[in-house]
Amino acid sequence: MVEIKVGQSYEVVIENMAHEGQGIARIEGFTVFVEGAIFGERVLARINKVTKSYAIAEAVKIIEASNYRQKPFCTYAENCGGCGLQHMSYEGQLVFKKMKVEDSLKRIGKVEAIVYDTIGMENPINYRNKAQYPIGMKNNKPVMGFFMKRTHEIVPIEYCPIQSKESNEALLAVREWVERYNISIYDEIHHKGLVRHLVTRHAIKTGEVMVVLVINGENIPKKKELIELLKLKVNGLSSVYLNINTKKTNIIMGEKNILIFGNPTITEYIGDIKFSLSPLSFFQVNPVQVKVLYDKVLEFAELKGDETVLDVYCGIGTISLYLAKKAKKVIGIEVVRDAVRDARGNAKMNGISNAEFMEGEAEKIMPELAEKGTKPDVVVVDPPRKGCEKEVLFAIAEMNPQKIIYVSCNPATLARDLGILKEKGYETQFVQPVDMFPHTHHVECVAYLNFNIS
Repeated sequence: MVEIKVGQSYEVVIENMAHEGQGIARIEGFTVFVEGAIFGERVLARINKVTKSYAIAEAVKIIEASNYRQKPFCTYAENCGGCGLQHMSYEGQLVFKKMKVEDSLKRIGKVEAIVYDTIGMENPINYRNKAQYPIGMKNNKPVMGFFMKRTHEIVPIEYCPIQSKESNEALLAVREWVERYNISIYDEIHHKGLVRHLVTRHAIKTGEVMVVLVINGENIPKKKELIELLKLKVNGLSSVYLNINTKKTNIIMGEKNILIFGNPTITEYIGDIKFSLSPLSFFQVNPVQVKVLYDKVLEFAELKGDETVLDVYCGIGTISLYLAKKAKKVIGIEVVRDAVRDARGNAKMNGISNAEFMEGEAEKIMPELAEKGTKPDVVVVDPPRKGCEKEVLFAIAEMNPQKIIYVSCNPATLARDLGILKEKGYETQFVQPVDMFPHTHHVECVAYLNFNIS
């Protein structure tokens, strides 16, 4: 067997792609993950790291290119960690994401199901409604942008083509304020300095923009000047907040928010349902595709108007309220107190009276509901990346709903959980990938399960 060494280059054929977008090749049976390579290509790969079971390399020369290869449309794509698939055409990205879901289902969950083609965007640029820009110092100058891949080194940017125009306007305005008034910048190593992050939210439907400055303190100098600059530079500016984060942590936002200009919330819509968003509200970052996703949930649920729906991990009630107009009753479960409060407020704001929300851990509430004999017709789950706790899955099976709709942002944990439900008699009929995050390796899915009596 060839001894693979760091620094050496090998000509390899890319057989497949890993879940984070690296090409997969083999050198005499030894697995090599190749950054920047696409399935089907022949490349010259330089080895950067070798372990007992695999090596990591980068494509230094494309010998035979894939039909899906393209030149990145963003000048920062090579270094910025925000996008990992810009070297691949959008058509190729959608194919890769379907393959990723199929591989997870078969390899992890041992689940056989129809996987439909990934639903993509008609125009996959300027789609994000939320940005989080780290702020730091480089060569004694303030820089703002995104972290370099797998580091905390900031790549300074002027314009991000997947963020909204308004978000980019806020970036330039805050940078101008920092430079003009010599504002103190946070040093994450020594835990000193003031300004840590800029967070922007843009409600696409209403045009309202929220700007949140994350600081290591309770106040900022030149506050009036910052507000005036943002008003001048950012179309649709509705709110400006200070978010207080004085902890030595890589968590971006703290728990305390101080409104220094405008309205406490901005309003966004999914279909005809409106939602109030505060600085800490969770909301899908792609408002165009989230409607596509929720329409699939609605389609799979096939609600006739007399069903009780259980929505587990409901957040601020986005799916709950989207389904409530077609169901008899929707019960949402969520552990985050502020999210439950927002969900109730959103229901009231939309005049929806057949949705109720329970606060608590799903792994505790679900078994309690099952023990009480709760029998929903449809259960919808939309868990975090780690997937559902086993207690939740076991409780769902005990409730024996006609249908389960599983919304997932992680094909690996989706496959694991579908495998567990399979053992409880629930067969996955089909899975619909939806591209919520163009030009990244992430993919969202909706899976439909029903009980197999045989």
